Amino acid sequence: MLAALSALAACSAGPSTRPVIAVHGDGEEPSTASVPSGPREVPPLENYEADRLAWSKCTDSTNARMGDTAPSAGGEYECARLTVRLDAPSRPGRGSLGLALLRVGTGGSPLVVVGDADGEPGTVKAARLAASLPPQVLSTFTLIGVDRRGTGESDGVQCVPDAARVGIVESDPDSQTHEELSEAYTLASRECVLDLENRLTAVDSWRASADLEQLREALGVPHLNGIGVGEGSRVLSLYASRYPDRIGRMVFDGAPDPTLDVPGVAEMRAVAAEEAFSAFGKDCVIRGCPLGSDATGRFKALLESLRDEPLDGRDFDVTPGTATVAVLAGLADRSRWPALVDALVAAEGGDGAKLSAFVEPLLVNREEDPPWLDAGIVTGCNDTATRIPPERVEGMAADWRTKHPLFGAYFARKLLTCGPFPVPQQVKVPRPAGAPPVLVLTTAADPVTPREGSERAAQALPAGIVVGWQGSGHGALGQSACAMKAAEEFLVNAKVPTSGTVCPP
Repeated sequence: MLAALSALAACSAGPSTRPVIAVHGDGEEPSTASVPSGPREVPPLENYEADRLAWSKCTDSTNARMGDTAPSAGGEYECARLTVRLDAPSRPGRGSLGLALLRVGTGGSPLVVVGDADGEPGTVKAARLAASLPPQVLSTFTLIGVDRRGTGESDGVQCVPDAARVGIVESDPDSQTHEELSEAYTLASRECVLDLENRLTAVDSWRASADLEQLREALGVPHLNGIGVGEGSRVLSLYASRYPDRIGRMVFDGAPDPTLDVPGVAEMRAVAAEEAFSAFGKDCVIRGCPLGSDATGRFKALLESLRDEPLDGRDFDVTPGTATVAVLAGLADRSRWPALVDALVAAEGGDGAKLSAFVEPLLVNREEDPPWLDAGIVTGCNDTATRIPPERVEGMAADWRTKHPLFGAYFARKLLTCGPFPVPQQVKVPRPAGAPPVLVLTTAADPVTPREGSERAAQALPAGIVVGWQGSGHGALGQSACAMKAAEEFLVNAKVPTSGTVCPP
């Protein structure tokens, strides 16, 4: 029955009418239309003059957190902390934790930025996003980046032992046995339960959405405007379900699928990753990059050579697992594709340092930011009660290895992650109702939040408006001028584009 429902959902994804096509290039403004009859109109913008947060300059520390990839035209940043309720299931309404915030821009209306739990912290993401958004957005809004609970400087989670963290990433996706990987996840679970105690079960998207309500109150505005990047869109979606009358102007740049089961989402990500690598290879040919015309063959050959002789590193080795994680990280960031090419070529020559750079944020501390892997595991396992038995994972890995040869086995084996972790208490999420239109941007080959899942996320909203970029990577903001224009018109001028508008690659 689940398979049939998933198939039905897949067939019904996307607009039912022929989409509007932006045909004059990436800078073409998508067509707009008056908002269809829906629950509510787009709310007006409000200033946050009653802000009760203590902001202080943090430009230098923010640039240090961004490292070598800091934008050359970065702005001035200010940071603050907000104390929110911990609200662990065993101690409802009690306890507290600190939420790290960053603001950039000169506009009078706040625009909150929430990112992926296992990716770049929201404060850093907001700083980076500010360098790519149109000037009109930054003169209308002040971006408020949020390190969601457990990430970055928001009392970041760092409970997975180094040995387990490295073991998880170095594990060979093509291994026929899963004992060592399962042992690494078991060690991670044991130490996180001991280290975090009550805090462990409070690091989830449900409570992160309540944090945003406390932030709205601190900013002194009646509605919350926001940008959800990838899985951060889940937090904003939950906010919309809990506080529909307080929703302002929201953009989801990629959104996780709310309808498929956990294995279904994992396989969908494997398919999207294969598509993204194919696009990466074609881009390589167009640019005449050093990988030549057979990026897939070169990558497979590299994995085989690493099986014979891994490359030694300072904090971890470059193994087939490390290389796979590095490539997936590189594919997600379209702007770093040239750097990914250089890293792969260097690894072929025996130098793994450039590939390691793609993986380091997951595994080691960087400028006060804890490893991303820990918060990603804890949040992900608290957001689902699904636990996949190892024998079922073994079967899926064998199947997906054949169907999706580059990344199928990797995503199947990731299903072992939550097995040893405590099963969370289920929260009954209210159906979203009465919310205004939400703009959902999709990317054709997004290995983190695949297009089909984002389209279904839009369908689950009372008035989800889809604009699809036919490109590759994780997210369209900062990559597609067409998608950026749609977001600008929606956020600044409350112009709702025609759902189904397609932006060229």
